[in-house]
Amino acid sequence: MNRARPARGAAPRHDDRRRSFPQVAPREAPDGRFAATWWGNAWVEALEDAALDPARLARGKAYARRGHVDAITVAPGRVVAYVHGSRPRPYRTEIRMRTLGDDGWEEFLDRATARPDHIAALLDKDVPHSLEAVAGLLPAPGDLVPDCSCPDDGYPCKHAAALCYQAARLLDEDPFVLFLMRGRGEQELLAELTRRNAARTAAETAAAPPPTPTVPARTALDAATGAGLPPLPAPLPLPDRPGRPAVFPPDPAAPDPLALDLLAAEAAARAHAFLTTGLDPVAALTPWQDAVRLAAAHPGSGLTASTRALYRDLAHALDRTPTDLARAVAAWRQGGAEGLAVLEEAWDPPAGPFDRARPALLAAGLPAFRPWRNRLSGRSLQLRLGRDGLWYGYESDADREDWWPRGHPGPDPVDTLDGLLGR
Repeated sequence: MNRARPARGAAPRHDDRRRSFPQVAPREAPDGRFAATWWGNAWVEALEDAALDPARLARGKAYARRGHVDAITVAPGRVVAYVHGSRPRPYRTEIRMRTLGDDGWEEFLDRATARPDHIAALLDKDVPHSLEAVAGLLPAPGDLVPDCSCPDDGYPCKHAAALCYQAARLLDEDPFVLFLMRGRGEQELLAELTRRNAARTAAETAAAPPPTPTVPARTALDAATGAGLPPLPAPLPLPDRPGRPAVFPPDPAAPDPLALDLLAAEAAARAHAFLTTGLDPVAALTPWQDAVRLAAAHPGSGLTASTRALYRDLAHALDRTPTDLARAVAAWRQGGAEGLAVLEEAWDPPAGPFDRARPALLAAGLPAFRPWRNRLSGRSLQLRLGRDGLWYGYESDADREDWWPRGHPGPDPVDTLDGLLGR
């Protein structure tokens, strides 16, 4: 199947509504419950309250503890994984659920932006209890509909129960997985939360802010009274996020306003991270990695006149072409620094997942792929195994060696290729 490659210089779209997760190591909470968060336990309770056979639940929980659940793929209304049972070939297991409607998402977004601590909690991967009342967000008994390729007609069978228990671990680690199950991707939600929060903040700060506490200069400098210097005012509190840079008016004699805006925003973000964590988040990057990161984070993807100039200047400074930078940006958006390494470095993987990938692709009815080092190549599609154990998809015009990163990396080569094919 020959699918059109994105226009040269444009980064492939990130699939915000499909995420794949490698095997999750089970870990019970100190009180003996399978999940550690209240929303993870709500998921488990919805499964257990609707189950018809406690014995199957117990076997499913044992399967989850013993690592029988392979990589899990989450999409709106679906959770899918292969679960190993008594036969050599695993069973394809799926949990389906209703997605949240527009009215439900409006209610959630209104509640989430009503208080600044709600947004801060969500960014810290925590769900405030006050959001529990949003209709349809958390599953109720009967909301989770299991389906499995095994012959067991239990509701649920032990394989579906095992998948449900392991999915609770994903929810513990990242509540945005729950939001994806209900129909909205993480980037989509964060963009809307940011927009609403900015509008609320602008309305709240329309009035003049209170004056900053000061000490008169005469009082501070006059030590002749013998009373000593007065105490300095308390330091200002650290803001929740970096401030926005000033607006730089165009001036033919001044540097490029876009470049100044970019440098100011970068300096603010790095200073804020250093003040809050004591670490510089980009200190370990090479100049090339940092240039790719800057270009990938900037809106416009190199398509507007201003961002084309940014791409040209960054590429020229590092003796690269704008096309090299555009391809690297696509890799960075696909997988960050690891995605860029997959683009630029071919390596010899040890025996194991790479050797099993080709027969798995053939068994799924996909065409044969040519192996070379960590890459499997077809006429127009390619898979690359990263050192992180994930498969990265690439696309090219048929029978051309002009590979561009595309799609979202995942631990299963068949799922990654299905994502490229839109299946």
